[in-house]
Amino acid sequence: MAKGDKSGFEIPEQMREMADQSVGQARKAFDDYMSATRKAVGSAEDTAQTVKAGADDMSRAALEYTEEHVSAAFDLAQKMVRAGDVQEMMQLQSEYLRKQMEALGEQVRDLGDKATRTAQDAAKKTRG
Repeated sequence: MAKGDKSGFEIPEQMREMADQSVGQARKAFDDYMSATRKAVGSAEDTAQTVKAGADDMSRAALEYTEEHVSAAFDLAQKMVRAGDVQEMMQLQSEYLRKQMEALGEQVRDLGDKATRTAQDAAKKTRG
């Protein structure tokens, strides 16, 4: 009987070692799981930050483009008020539409490029 053991029951040393090994293995498995989970959460956070930064960039660009279009519309309105005749007004309107369509085409390409870069950056983050 072991010293201080009042029950008369003694756990064999081999059984204690097996139990100790089992607890150690369970702890290692849990630690590995938590490490993988932390890595996955960190990766998701990085990806979310990348996407947010890209969205913020696109929002700023869209706001800038809106400001340019509104400014151009005010410029047209001032020119139209000062036009000498209907012919000049038609010419001003035609020129305005042409320039706006060109600008819109460039802006759509720029926003598309920004979206593509954001998607590529996010994909790189998820791949590690």
